[in-house]
Amino acid sequence: MLAPTPSLTPRVLIRTAAAPSTKEAAIREAAQLLVAAGCIDPAYEASMLRREEVANTYLGHGVVIPHGMVDDRALVRESGLAVLQVPAGVAWHDGQDAHLVVAIAAQSDTHITVLRRLTRLIQDEARLARLRTTTDASEIAAALAEDAAAPGAAGPAADFAQSFAWTVDYPTGLHARPASAWVEAARASPARIQVRHGAEVADAKNLIALLQLGLRAGDEAVISAEGEDAPAALARLKATVTGLSAGEKAAAARAAEAAAKVAGPVAGWNPSDPCRVIPGIGASPGLAIAPIHVLGPTEVAVPDEPEPLTRGGDRLHAALESTAAQLKALADDTGRRLGQADAGIFRAQADLIADTDLITLACQLMVEGHGVAFAWNRAVERMADQLSALGNPVLAARAADLRDVGRRVLAQIDPALQSGHALPDRPCLLVASDLAPSDTAGLDPARVLGLATAQGGPTSHTAILARTLGIPSVVAAGAGLLGLASGRTAILDGTTGRLYVDPSERDLAAAAAWRDDLKAKQEEEARERGLPARTRDGHALAIGANVNTPDQVPFALSQGAEGVGLMRTEFLFLERGDSPGEDDQYATYRAMLEALNGRPLIVRALDIGGDKQVPHLALPKEENPFLGVRGARLLLRRPDLMEPQLRALYRAAKDCVPADAPRAKDAPPAKDAPLSIMFPMITSVPEVLALRAVCDRIRAEIGAPEVPLGIMIEVPAAAIQADALSPHCDFFSIGTNDLTQYALAIDRQNTDLAPEADSLHPAVLRLVRMTCEGAARHGRFVGVCGGIAGDPFGAGLLAGLGVHELSMTPRDLPAVKARLRAASLADLKALAEEACAQPDAAAVRALDREARP
Repeated sequence: MLAPTPSLTPRVLIRTAAAPSTKEAAIREAAQLLVAAGCIDPAYEASMLRREEVANTYLGHGVVIPHGMVDDRALVRESGLAVLQVPAGVAWHDGQDAHLVVAIAAQSDTHITVLRRLTRLIQDEARLARLRTTTDASEIAAALAEDAAAPGAAGPAADFAQSFAWTVDYPTGLHARPASAWVEAARASPARIQVRHGAEVADAKNLIALLQLGLRAGDEAVISAEGEDAPAALARLKATVTGLSAGEKAAAARAAEAAAKVAGPVAGWNPSDPCRVIPGIGASPGLAIAPIHVLGPTEVAVPDEPEPLTRGGDRLHAALESTAAQLKALADDTGRRLGQADAGIFRAQADLIADTDLITLACQLMVEGHGVAFAWNRAVERMADQLSALGNPVLAARAADLRDVGRRVLAQIDPALQSGHALPDRPCLLVASDLAPSDTAGLDPARVLGLATAQGGPTSHTAILARTLGIPSVVAAGAGLLGLASGRTAILDGTTGRLYVDPSERDLAAAAAWRDDLKAKQEEEARERGLPARTRDGHALAIGANVNTPDQVPFALSQGAEGVGLMRTEFLFLERGDSPGEDDQYATYRAMLEALNGRPLIVRALDIGGDKQVPHLALPKEENPFLGVRGARLLLRRPDLMEPQLRALYRAAKDCVPADAPRAKDAPPAKDAPLSIMFPMITSVPEVLALRAVCDRIRAEIGAPEVPLGIMIEVPAAAIQADALSPHCDFFSIGTNDLTQYALAIDRQNTDLAPEADSLHPAVLRLVRMTCEGAARHGRFVGVCGGIAGDPFGAGLLAGLGVHELSMTPRDLPAVKARLRAASLADLKALAEEACAQPDAAAVRALDREARP
């Protein structure tokens, strides 16, 4: 029956003893109550049904909260609730039955109050059971009207004796990262500490309880303590609470600044009509148009397989311990690469799975007879549903975090429950949090037309591989990227680093025309890719390709490469579970030489460390691997890694290099030698002398011919000392990616700083010029194998600075060669001088007056 209720805000309509046959029927029945009361437009009913297609509105313990889509809020005429009491229950989602259907129509934040009341209500299972069958509608109304804590809720209503008041000044409220810091500070003391907001109280040592307070900017909170060490504990917590304010405000300001930048046009294609723009960093050029496919965790059916409680408890304990260790490793790695702020994400996740309420609920479900995997999954879903139901987007994100870490534990309980991923049959734009280099390398460019990641950087190896595959890519687009719905049409611009979601038909046509014009220009450049890179005034540059395996050589040569300017040998170690032996390496190097058939091959000795870690080598953990034992430092300390590689290289030289091939220190410079070896991360002359001594010894033992020995210029010390290093080297190869990182003191994996890690910064260009000047004093040639070499404008600047050879991903070759052929060396020298005099990288890029297409 439909009963009147006491005066409430919002309006509440209650129908007891309802008996809808399906979930859809229940939603329609509740919606009609709201329509009849004048609370909603009839079209809002369809919006409520659409919501069920994209989200599970099951709150827990038989309570569901159907509501419309956010975009349809204009269809709400007056805030109201329609409650269907369904004593027999109605199937809702994944085996869950609903007994109280609370349909919400809210114009403002009214629904948050309702959801908080419901969250408290479902903690009182005895009362909830009565409400499922009562014939008194006013009893249901009273439960929905209560703001006092439900019986059994944590924490007293009064503050403890020691307290301080605080007005929330975190712009985005109390979200997981600062809340995790609160919990850590509170747990350091044996004192009881609570946080009160109005009539709601939370244990300061319980992360989920803190989040359920829903504290927003401007809210008043009282933090109090009692017991041993209470004054000192409160002082420490106050220092933590207030000490986070500056960082939270700075983070919000950066987010606002980044959002403001989105509104401006970019140098390239721009939409004419309004659409959602997600900015990132261009990592692989090109324009792609296709539906989005978000690569996220897949739903896994968790079987309920009961087992003895003791054994189930042991399995859960072991899974929690393993996941905690996994999260600690992730936090350490993320802290090193991206900073401690982002590492806090994983520390907060570790706090989530250590939450006593969560573990207790899982154990209760196991006591009821459920299997450990099923119990854990159900507990996670219940807690996550509670957080989602609070109506706060920040807390909804924490619910996503809880589900994510819950899946990690689930995979530890039973590896068969690990989530997998699958691509759609049609071509798509792939959206992901991040991809490992091995994942990127396996992408099919015919199916993945574009790639956008929330994390990463433009000089990461994932980005480098995307350029090799010719897949337009955007990186460091932020967590908001992962909230997109699969299937939505988008335009991805890998040149400007933007993703345009739901563009108009006019903009889709314009982008397609731009893409086609770009393709036409690329085809024109491709037709002439076999011509040498000779400027209009006759200056020729050597052009090589960055190639890692013999099977990649034919494609590189087909794109106009004259040889291989960089073979990264670390991929021989990264792509297998053990170190390749001398014979394995020899076979690879010989195959490379045979594939090149006398053309130049420059092999970089093993470059491990920094962002390239090899698990099976069991290298010592370093706080900052980028400033630690990497490159040549590692090789000199690990002869077991260096000497087999050098023996394999000299064996290949003995068997494949002709007797009349150019040798070390030949004049002209031996850039045409069939095989050259270079060592990474050199900082001093003694390192070079030590490495040459090892090479001379191994070459003499094998009876191999001399080959040119060079070094990578990747740190400012080497560039500044180029004149002192050049007498001991046969050539230099500048790694502009690392040189940029070290010159600007920016970790190239840091997504916050990645836009500033631009290799066209005048300081980097000046270091390149110093290297070329130092090499020229002793007649040594200089190559560049970093990302800037594959940028047509950057390649012109390098030629003007005095670089002799450029090596890049094969797909960049035609455009670079075309740009060099269209210029004169005199003009490029003048341009390079002008670039070095600019104040920043943006001013340097503004000198590029040739737009594409």
